[in-house]
Amino acid sequence: MSDSKRMKAAIQQVVQELMDGVMERVLVSDPFVKEAHHSKKPLYAALIPDEIFKGSHFERRFVTPFGKVWEKLAVVAATEGLGYGTMGHRIDGCVREDRLHRIAEILNRLEHSPNRKDRIKPDWAAELAYITAGKGELIPVSVICDLYVEDRVSNRRYAFELKAPLPNSDQTKVSKEKILKLHCMEPPLVDNAYFALPYNPYGSRENYSWSFPARWFDMKHDDVVLIGDEFWDTIGGAGTYTAFISAINEIGAEYKERIYREYLGIEPPEHSDAALTTLQEHGEAYRV
Repeated sequence: MSDSKRMKAAIQQVVQELMDGVMERVLVSDPFVKEAHHSKKPLYAALIPDEIFKGSHFERRFVTPFGKVWEKLAVVAATEGLGYGTMGHRIDGCVREDRLHRIAEILNRLEHSPNRKDRIKPDWAAELAYITAGKGELIPVSVICDLYVEDRVSNRRYAFELKAPLPNSDQTKVSKEKILKLHCMEPPLVDNAYFALPYNPYGSRENYSWSFPARWFDMKHDDVVLIGDEFWDTIGGAGTYTAFISAINEIGAEYKERIYREYLGIEPPEHSDAALTTLQEHGEAYRV
């Protein structure tokens, strides 16, 4: 089996295990029971079709197991690509005291600009240069990164703060603080650390316009930010993002049909717009 086929199979296995678990729960161990719904929420049942609440019943049981799906898929891609990946990895190192003060200073300035008009704009290169010029005694610091990856060929090490494609401001602030600390450790314990988003809902980097992370990073230009294909190809090698898109879309139709027939009890629509129901690659549907 080629590397790309092996990676695709590994990605599909993760998703299939999660989806099979969801299907077992909604069909067998915790199905939607119409009578129980009517008893618990008679007003809702009188006003709204049962199918609406049956859909929300499925959604709640889908969201929980898929809460860490990006991290799980990233571990698979990193392990199959560079050689090793793990979630929630703790890195214990030392950062000079003045650098810690400067990290706090930068974060406070970005968060508490006097007014919107005069708000300081993030600039990763300038910020890092200012912070790493700090001196002082070494202070023990621990950072738990979302994803840790090792390239077993080059012996390079990478840390990632991996967030959903539309992260909130607080999450991004915490991630930036952790990434800055990793870049400031002496001796360095990773070769690079990044803020990463697994997918770009805006298509291209230059069109990414979710405002909350933009308070902390220049999402369109900072080298420390990786979005979509930049992230997947970094942890798995060139072509990883294409394999990821292909792997997910390849099994998506099967589960949609099962959900229509087995859970909703209806036939799938005869015609659907595949471009709107598949993951996209650079704004275009990826054709398997």
